[in-house]
Amino acid sequence: MSSSLEQLKAAGTVVVCDSGDFATIGKYKPQDATTNPSLILAASKKPEYAALIDEAVAYGKKQGGNLDAQVDATLDRLLVEFGKKILEIVPGKVSTEVDARFSFDTQASIDKALRIIQLYKEIGIPKERILIKIASTWEGIKAAEVLQRDHGINCNLTLMFSSVQAIAAAEAGAFLISPFVGRILDWYKAAHKRDYTAQEDPGVKSVQGIFNYYKKHGYNTIVMGASFRNVGEITELAGCDYLTISPNLLEDLHNSTEAVPKKLDAASAASLDLPKRSYINDEALFRFEFNEEAMGTEKLREGISKFAADAVTLKDILKSKIQA
Repeated sequence: MSSSLEQLKAAGTVVVCDSGDFATIGKYKPQDATTNPSLILAASKKPEYAALIDEAVAYGKKQGGNLDAQVDATLDRLLVEFGKKILEIVPGKVSTEVDARFSFDTQASIDKALRIIQLYKEIGIPKERILIKIASTWEGIKAAEVLQRDHGINCNLTLMFSSVQAIAAAEAGAFLISPFVGRILDWYKAAHKRDYTAQEDPGVKSVQGIFNYYKKHGYNTIVMGASFRNVGEITELAGCDYLTISPNLLEDLHNSTEAVPKKLDAASAASLDLPKRSYINDEALFRFEFNEEAMGTEKLREGISKFAADAVTLKDILKSKIQA
């Protein structure tokens, strides 16, 4: 019998590797790969990536300006160097994240995205192979709307915990969204002091709801479940458009032959009673309805802060190398 990983792919799900460690990506034959500042930070501490860091540092120094400007240029180049190496392994796209500090600044997010795309262009990688990853704040969703509409740059709206965010993202024309399954589960386990089966997992249910809503109303935005805590969460979402999975869980699926039946189906969503909602032209309604979701607001704040902190730590490492 084929592995659970192969069965997942056969169910119509595109498998994406959630890692900055490209040395482990090729084994599982994912279509795409996603990264974030935390993953890049972890990978950058390994000796096998020293040459990439040295190259980025040399680039940053050449850009001139004050030390902070050189550090920013170095970090941008490092993200792109990681993306380049990953794209030598995967046939599809890589997600590269905009600095989380810009999560509440639409124009800064757009400017940084354009800079990242330009850096990729300079090393011969077209924008069609890149997803610009932006937090699913109101400002981030509006940045994605501009990037998609005016620049033809595909976006991955990340740190998504709510149907409010998901609906606005689809209305904005985002190429892809990343609902965070495991982090939703974390919140519910902490809040309600109980465990959940894979079938009742609130993170799984959130992605199921978003998937069905998109298919019911004809949105083309790809649903990519992310941030998994266990294999059960993954197999309950078999049939979802994409799933981005960490190497350790990919290994578990690779080594398993447990059956993975298809659970999500676009055709079945057509008959569901899911009234259409709209947020993209009503900032006040978006903010109010999202504010009413304690889990979503708390996990979004936490996620932005964690990614921003890891980016600062990475910058400190790069600063020390520039000064050496």
